[in-house]
Amino acid sequence: MSRIVRPYGDTTGDGMVQVSFTLPLAHDKRAEGAAAQLAAKMGLDNAIVVHAKAIGAEHTFFIVYGAARHLVDLDRVEVVERDYPLLSPKAVDDLVKERLGRELCIVGACIGTDAHTVGIDAILNIKGVAGEKGLEYYRELRVINLGAQVAVPDLVNRAIDETADAVLVSQVVTQRDAHLHNTREMAAAFREALPPDKRPLLVVGGPRFDERAAAELGVDRVFSRGTTPGDVASYLVHRLIAHDTGRPAADAQQRGETTA
Repeated sequence: MSRIVRPYGDTTGDGMVQVSFTLPLAHDKRAEGAAAQLAAKMGLDNAIVVHAKAIGAEHTFFIVYGAARHLVDLDRVEVVERDYPLLSPKAVDDLVKERLGRELCIVGACIGTDAHTVGIDAILNIKGVAGEKGLEYYRELRVINLGAQVAVPDLVNRAIDETADAVLVSQVVTQRDAHLHNTREMAAAFREALPPDKRPLLVVGGPRFDERAAAELGVDRVFSRGTTPGDVASYLVHRLIAHDTGRPAADAQQRGETTA
C-alpha cells in the first residue's frame, strides 16, 4: 500500500481540493480575479472560483476549486494517539470506587470571555452528546460545572476549595488566539497557586486546539473536535488512578481514604 497520498476530487490522484476564504473586497469581477490569483499563490493549479457571495458592502466570501501540487507522506504525519483504554461508565465507576475510595472531583468551565458552553456541557452534562451520557451520569464522579465567562482566578479558587482532582476547560472563541492565551494564563495561575504535587490535572478542549500542544500550553492534555465524555473519563482514570500517577490519588492513600 502506498504511503504517499494526494487529495481525491473527480479521479484518483487528481489532487483536487476546495478552499474557502473571505477577502475585504466588494463583490465584482476584480474581486473574483483576486480570489483566483490568491488560490494560485497558495499552490492550486487551474483554480476557478465556483462560488462568490457578498458579505455586506466591502467583503466577499469565496469558494475556490483547484488541484493541489503537494503530496503527503503518511510516515511523516504526527498525531496524538489515544494511549489509554476506552472504558465504559461502569468500568470507570468501579475503578474510582475500588482504588480511590471516594468520588473523583472535576471542575469544568469556559474561561475568559468565552460564552460558548456547548463543548463543556457536552462533556459534563448528563445529557451528553450523540447519545453518550456526560460525566454527571457517572456515579463516582462529582462534577461542578461553573459555566461560561469564568475568570481564571475564580476557577483556581474554586478548584482549590473543592480539592479538585481535575479541571476541564473548554475554549471555542479563537479570535486572535484567545483560546491559547487563556489556556496559558490558566496554567500559569495554577502553577503559582499550588505546588506540583497538589495541582489538579489540567485538561483543555475545543475545535481549534492542536492536540500536540499540551506541553507548550502548560496543561496535561488537549482534546480537539470529536472528543466524547467517555474519552475524557477514561483519560482521567488512566492518569489519576489506574497507574497511581496522579496527585489526588496519592493524597487519598496518605489520608487512608482508599479501599484497594
